Amino acid sequence: MPPELLARLTAWFAEHPDLLGRPATDVQIEAAERALNVVFDAQYVAYIKRFGGSFAGFEIHAFDNGPMIGRETVTELTQWFRRSLDEDMPIELSDALVISGDGGGNAILIDSRGEIILHLHEENEMEVLSPSLYDMIGAGLP
Repeated sequence: MPPELLARLTAWFAEHPDLLGRPATDVQIEAAERALNVVFDAQYVAYIKRFGGSFAGFEIHAFDNGPMIGRETVTELTQWFRRSLDEDMPIELSDALVISGDGGGNAILIDSRGEIILHLHEENEMEVLSPSLYDMIGAGLP
C-alpha cells in the first residue's frame, strides 16, 4: 500500500474507530477463495489484512466488519450476487467479488484485474468506477 494512503487511512481510523474492522486472516482468505473459486486481488488482500471490513470512503466488506458496516461477509455477498443473477451473470464478473453496495441495490465488485465495478442490477450492466481499490479509496477518503 502506498505510504501516503496508509497514513491517511491510519489517521482516518484513529478518528473513526467504529468504522474499522478486524484484520482478515490467511485462513479466512484461503477459505473464501476456495468457496468462491477465485483468487482475491492483491490490493484487496493487503487492505483487509490490515483494516478488515471497514469504511474508507465506501464500505469494504471482508469477514469481521466494523460495527457500522454490517455483518455480511464478502463470501456471503458474492454468493448472494451469483445466485441472484444465475445464468444472467456477465462473464466479466464470474471471478469478481462483491465488496460493497451503492445503497440503491447495486453491487460494487472488484474483478480479477483489480478494477472496481458497479453492477447496475435493473439493466444488468456494468460501469468501471475505478482502476484499482487504492485509487477508489484515495479518491473517496475525506
